[in-house]
Amino acid sequence: MSEAAPRYQFGDVSQILDAVVAADGTAGHGYASGARASFGPNATLSLPDLADAAYYLCLLHGRHPGVIDHAATRSADNAARAWLIQAADAFARERAYLTQVTVAVGPAPSTAGQSDCETVVSQQRHALDMLAQSDRRGCAMGAAIALVLDWRAVRHVLDIAAIRVGLEPHVCVLPDRAATLEVAREIGGDDAIDRAILFGTRQLLNQHRGLWDVLQARAKIRAGKDQAANRA
Repeated sequence: MSEAAPRYQFGDVSQILDAVVAADGTAGHGYASGARASFGPNATLSLPDLADAAYYLCLLHGRHPGVIDHAATRSADNAARAWLIQAADAFARERAYLTQVTVAVGPAPSTAGQSDCETVVSQQRHALDMLAQSDRRGCAMGAAIALVLDWRAVRHVLDIAAIRVGLEPHVCVLPDRAATLEVAREIGGDDAIDRAILFGTRQLLNQHRGLWDVLQARAKIRAGKDQAANRA
């Protein structure tokens, strides 16, 4: 993870969150950012790669209750109440869209080590459940905030997959970046709470980057197998 937070040690928690997500979020991962070039003959991600991403994202975030739902039961901050209601309702729509895309692009491609990968992502899901149910004030909110901020980049991958199979991407109605950072600012301000918010944020981003690492490794295995078959 980056050292973005120490560079903003004199700013409020929202500035730090913004810097951490920019440095360590999905948008900065090579595999996820490759979706931007996934059209035409030089597409970075193939349809099987996109199917793989949709399948494992569904495994990580496709069940209810999720990170935001758990955080809503843990937060006692009135300042976060309206944001949590909007975010939970919007993410329910995102889960439905995720499921629709996963079905449309087809099953995850057969790849060596499949069962091990599913075990890893199931463990990530469990880690997120535990994080979002933490009794440490600010921790669950940090995870929920990070999910909303990082989901825009995750959503880009899903939208590319949808377009590739002829689906119209749904409008994302999650709270926007400004509103989300404002909630972080309103519930923060206390050193202990700020640390907990940042801990939850970093842990959520860690799990997302871990997922992209898994998907990147799986794509390399498939590419190696295809190259070997072409040489044979």
